[in-house]
Amino acid sequence: MRRKWDAKTKARIVLQGLSGGCVNDLCRANDLRPSQYYKWRGHFLDNCHQLFERQPAGCAESELAAENEELKKLVGELTLELTSGKSSR
Repeated sequence: MRRKWDAKTKARIVLQGLSGGCVNDLCRANDLRPSQYYKWRGHFLDNCHQLFERQPAGCAESELAAENEELKKLVGELTLELTSGKSSR
């Protein structure tokens, strides 16, 4: 049966191995194959730089807020159109 490993556990195991622990002992203690550990380590090392990259969250949030306001306006117009029977556009 395959085990599902959560991201925090994978990171903890990889960091223990990177900090100088014996990989074979680490894998044995966590019931993990060394090949799986090395695959996780490679993925970790390939992607760890993304933690330090700036996220353009502010820009995306303002765009979403503007789109939200536009959609609210459209819903209001359509509601008026349905209730009055006239086209307001």
